[in-house]
Amino acid sequence: MRITGYRTLTTVHDWGRPIGDVNGAVGSGKTVVPIVVLTTDSGLEGIGLGHHQGLDVVFPALEGEDPIAVQALYDRMLSWVFKSGHGGAVFGAIGALDMALWDLKAKAAGQPLWRLLGGRDRIVPAYASGLDGPLTDDELAALQTRFADHGFTAVKIKGGLDVEADLRRLHLVSDVFHDRTGAAPALMLDANESWSRKEAVRHIGRLEESVDLAWVEEPVRRWDVDGLTRVSQSVRAAVATGENLTGLEQFRPLLQANAVDVVQTGSVWGISHFLRVAALALAFDLPVSPVGYNANPIAHAATVVPNHLSLEVQDLHLPFGIESDQEIEDGHLVLGDLPGLGLVVDEAAIEHMNEAADWGRHGGPHVRPERAGRRLVRKPSLHPRSPGASPR
Repeated sequence: MRITGYRTLTTVHDWGRPIGDVNGAVGSGKTVVPIVVLTTDSGLEGIGLGHHQGLDVVFPALEGEDPIAVQALYDRMLSWVFKSGHGGAVFGAIGALDMALWDLKAKAAGQPLWRLLGGRDRIVPAYASGLDGPLTDDELAALQTRFADHGFTAVKIKGGLDVEADLRRLHLVSDVFHDRTGAAPALMLDANESWSRKEAVRHIGRLEESVDLAWVEEPVRRWDVDGLTRVSQSVRAAVATGENLTGLEQFRPLLQANAVDVVQTGSVWGISHFLRVAALALAFDLPVSPVGYNANPIAHAATVVPNHLSLEVQDLHLPFGIESDQEIEDGHLVLGDLPGLGLVVDEAAIEHMNEAADWGRHGGPHVRPERAGRRLVRKPSLHPRSPGASPR
């Protein structure tokens, strides 16, 4: 079996609500989902989710190759761009192709990827998220009620600008879960790199006066070894980071300096990257937690990682035209037996789709605000209180 080419598709994930974080929001709640289909001379095809930008640059490293040699081909793609660099969107393109290669390999073996990788159990621990930055209190409560009703016992919310709003929302979510499940959840806060070092320590310190946080995510810039170390040593909560790091060389300084307590990876960067980061984290006795993405493809690899902590689930629905052989039961992701990643793509439906989406536009979550990390006053409008709501 040899790789002959690829084709790309773009579908839409309709979240059914505004989404975003401290950096910005997508008011429409509709985001693009790039799909890559890797073709072979046998007729077998592999599906990958991730970036399209950079595919034309790295695909020549795969053309004519046997897709079964996944990890060697992963290194071949990295080597293909070693002069120009593999960061950013190019790393996303490598991740999408890597995901498609693993899908192909498992399909060729007639096994779900979790089984091919050596997984003993198809059940993956997970926590609820939701990109809930722009939601009102009522909207946040409604969203987290749905997560609680699916059995989740841990939840992460967005915050970082207004400590009083963060406290109110954390207590609100805790109350929702307690009312629905009879127990308070583990709570996490994601600041999305919005603080300076001292801002982070001061803000988290205020929260910890009344909230027990399991972790705080990306309190300062992703590469700030000294800053992350300072925050980790100054607060009770664990510091989680890594979703925006691309390559082991970016993780190593953080782990060597004890700057991270929960090692994260972006699911969009692919299967091989997650496996390698998890192995590096294991060498430092650290847990690893993949950040969520459409259809949760990294869950397959999580089944074979001994230091896997929990997988982020961002939404209970799938993008248009994509089906996935998985279920959510008792706060866990349960993988099925369909060969490969378990993804089925309705290309005809996607081709005739008439939906617009956005994500990386100005004012969205992928554009860093000018005053990030340099704010002296809070912005209480980040998390609007629901009409008629009273202070806690």
